Amino acid sequence: MTRRTRTGTASHIALAILALPLATPLAAQDESGGGEPAQEWTRSDEWQAAAAKASQTVEQMEGAERVTLTRGYRAIPFPGPIPDEAIPGAGYIPGIPRLGIPPLHETDGPLGVTYIAGLRGDFATPFPSSVSQGASFDPALIERMGRIIGSEARAKGFDILLAGGANLTRDPRNGRTFEYFSEDPLLTGKLAGASVRGIQSNRIISTVKHFALNGQETGRRFIDVRIGRDAARESDLLAFEIALEEGEPGAVMCAYNKVNGENACASEWLLTDVLRETWGYPGFVMSDWGAVPSLQAAIAGLDQQSAASLDKEVYFEDQLLARANADPRWDAQLDAMNERILTAVYRFGLDQDPAEPSGAIDYQANAEASKDVATAGMVLLRNEGGILPLAEAPRRILVVGGYADAGVLSGAGSSQAHGEGGAAIIRPYGDIGPYSRVLTQQYHRSSPLKALRERYPEARIDFRDGRYVSDAVALAGLADVVIVFATQWMSEGFDLPDLSLPDGQDALIAAVAKANPRTIVVLETGGPIAMPWLDESAAVLQAWYPGIRGGEAIAEVISGDAYPGGRLPLTFPRSTQDLPRPEVPGALELGLDFTGSEPSPGYELVADYDVEGAEIGYRWLARKQADALFPFGFGLGYTKFAFEGFTLERDRASVRVSNAGERPGAAVPQLYLLSRNGQPMLRLVGFAKAELPAGEARRLDFEIDKRLLADNRDGIWTMPTGEYEIGLGTDAETIVARETIRLEAKSWRNGG
Repeated sequence: MTRRTRTGTASHIALAILALPLATPLAAQDESGGGEPAQEWTRSDEWQAAAAKASQTVEQMEGAERVTLTRGYRAIPFPGPIPDEAIPGAGYIPGIPRLGIPPLHETDGPLGVTYIAGLRGDFATPFPSSVSQGASFDPALIERMGRIIGSEARAKGFDILLAGGANLTRDPRNGRTFEYFSEDPLLTGKLAGASVRGIQSNRIISTVKHFALNGQETGRRFIDVRIGRDAARESDLLAFEIALEEGEPGAVMCAYNKVNGENACASEWLLTDVLRETWGYPGFVMSDWGAVPSLQAAIAGLDQQSAASLDKEVYFEDQLLARANADPRWDAQLDAMNERILTAVYRFGLDQDPAEPSGAIDYQANAEASKDVATAGMVLLRNEGGILPLAEAPRRILVVGGYADAGVLSGAGSSQAHGEGGAAIIRPYGDIGPYSRVLTQQYHRSSPLKALRERYPEARIDFRDGRYVSDAVALAGLADVVIVFATQWMSEGFDLPDLSLPDGQDALIAAVAKANPRTIVVLETGGPIAMPWLDESAAVLQAWYPGIRGGEAIAEVISGDAYPGGRLPLTFPRSTQDLPRPEVPGALELGLDFTGSEPSPGYELVADYDVEGAEIGYRWLARKQADALFPFGFGLGYTKFAFEGFTLERDRASVRVSNAGERPGAAVPQLYLLSRNGQPMLRLVGFAKAELPAGEARRLDFEIDKRLLADNRDGIWTMPTGEYEIGLGTDAETIVARETIRLEAKSWRNGG
């Protein structure tokens, strides 16, 4: 076969990587920022070899082969059929056998290989929600979880896992809050990267998503997020930058929304200027499903049109090939698109060892691991009189609400995973067309009531579903302890109108707590809630969506067989009036729902993120000098910790942590920038976690990410000369030690 002759000025990805200079140590750089150093990981032997091989393969592509990898297919059989070769899942990209390029099978899966309404006839291990994982403050644990999820994906024949949700939770009412790790760029980046690193250890590709500023579901396909570029780089984009460094993902998924007037999947600033030219990212960018506005997205930097039939047109097939054949610039861009896709394929060896369905999965062991993640992320918010743990069995316990007799709540949408047999309970959302099959309130088969009865076999444990408040109140007066399970369901597809508990649960909790002051509230929520009944309760345990062994995990924490290891990864505000936007943009006009039709002509939906800029969550409250209901980083335990010998030297800090109580527990000291040259500010700059038995101590070391000490101006990080006050905190509002250090001015472009 005759080798195709290149036209235009296409540059090979391998040559581009080799040409980028090594990242210069911070101390050696001048204030001009000097060059544009690549991240170190992009220069690794593995990435360079993969890029060189990709370039050679692209040289051999002919005709329609050139757009085989750039167009994706749906692998979900509604509203129409899927390719015969596809495995039911998120998507499918055909291979090119002549060139040894394998097909690529994609599955959703931030929380486990998704269930797809049971269409594959199998199941997977559902892990706790990402916000629960964020509460763990434990990158090593999340990497372990990623290894398990990735191993199940490979065993089911999937080459690409759509994971790594690195968006910041700017609005707790966002329907996908449960899918994201936190409101903080450092914590989010570290944990998203750890998850991706674990997934890709199985020699499959993981994404990081949704790039970028994907802050709400209401009007998500056309909302225009307005934010200054510097503020974006210091917040949401910093989370992605850290995740890329930590995880080295093979792919990035761009978002539905617009950013400063441009669709995220067609934003040259995001996909080319930031992602590739500033960060040196060597992998490929895929679109979200149905997020491509036009063929022009290819020139902006998009490499693959995922599930192309969901867009208005299939742009990245015949249209793209015709343009490439007619225009040298487009010809060069198409080569680059293929090179980037193949670089990821070769980097993870999918051409030599593609994923094949094997079924070799130890579901029992993986479920136990899911339980470990659940307990590590549970946050004890209140514990009056030390009512928890219930180490000695009460004679009579009343359990109320939350379908606790059947299971534990999970978030819905494309991330929905389920264990064997599917959901224990399915509660419909409504008749909304094809989305009705996935947007339903579902509960994993892990009953807290059953687990509590196993923990306390001698106790009488009654259950009431909570529909009749009078019945629950009457029994509450007879019980020694009441445990109320409260749920707040979240899903991709719609946002919440406020922070209340739905279905009258606030009134139920208030009435039961008034009848019995020994009332423990267990929250299965996707994010923060208001708590008008807080002062009347004895204890509040935030369990989030705790996964396939959530019921057992909750019972173990209540009984003291395990301890709550989590800290809040996002702020619990006192009310929606404390948020930058008290109302969800577009909520009144669009009904908090993305499933409706396109907006009427002339309607423009804007989210003004310049209100808070980079000051998200706890930073926003600090700017407004307002207190949280529960601050970022907060969490109680069953023991007490002492912090001694806090030291600070340049970009490193250290502290001795000791467990001064009688039970084991998890200490999570946090480092915050408190001020710079006398100007107050509040930024998490480091964190650590130590599991300590009673009486033990350990010295913990922190490495401060200098980007959190700096400001970003037009892509250059700058630290002014001056006094930097760093505090050691147990949460964003509680500082237990502080030190001040003088640092000299530095400027740089990439890395920390």
